[in-house]
Amino acid sequence: MAAWALGNHLRAPVQTVLSLVYPPRCLGCGGLVESDFGLCAGCWAETPFVGGTVCDSCGAPVPGETDGGRIECDDCLRRPRPWSDGRAALIYDGRARHLVMALKHGDRADIARPAADWMVRAAGPALLAGDPLVVPIPLHWRRMMKRRYNQAALLAQAVAKAAALDWCPDLLQRPRHTLSLDHRSATERFATLEDAIRPHPRRGARAQGRIVLIVDDVMTSGATFAAATQAVRAAGAADVRVLALARVTKTP
Repeated sequence: MAAWALGNHLRAPVQTVLSLVYPPRCLGCGGLVESDFGLCAGCWAETPFVGGTVCDSCGAPVPGETDGGRIECDDCLRRPRPWSDGRAALIYDGRARHLVMALKHGDRADIARPAADWMVRAAGPALLAGDPLVVPIPLHWRRMMKRRYNQAALLAQAVAKAAALDWCPDLLQRPRHTLSLDHRSATERFATLEDAIRPHPRRGARAQGRIVLIVDDVMTSGATFAAATQAVRAAGAADVRVLALARVTKTP
């Protein structure tokens, strides 16, 4: 028997035993599911995936149907984005909010893999064409020490792997510590993040002439993505696109 066939022959019983000892659990509630990295029917129904017509700049759902032209939501019309195209996989509500918070603050790195699959589907050709370089939103070192990992980097790595793209975990850096953006207005967020993100002095050259896809867990006002876009453009990127796991939308 060939070595590879023998390996597969031996691996199957091991995987069976592991599935009995550690059965697949739902990412949302922890209940039993049929396969790893999945959601049960209840959690799937409670997870608001973005679908239908969306804003081409930020990925937020918009009413109506597309006529083939570019579509902009009210927020993007009021504040034009410095990047070219943006998408999000989920609406930041319900079970989606729970998943994002678990990834961000709950040491749930396992969520990054299925989240990346959702993000790649949401990105589609608009964001993935042209072999973009995938880059995460950076954390300041103080926040990194507190959290011990950067959730945006976990997502960026998983997105790059799922889409077979190059990625650079430290193309951007955040040399200035900023206060939390929670409960701040859009104007305050943009002011707080002005010049807070810069190209890494030894990595920034990787963006020269490239299409760059910036990845983060949540887009709220777009201030963080805007600061990162300006930094990537300063590094010489040919085009910048943004991709979030979840998009905060206004409550009707």
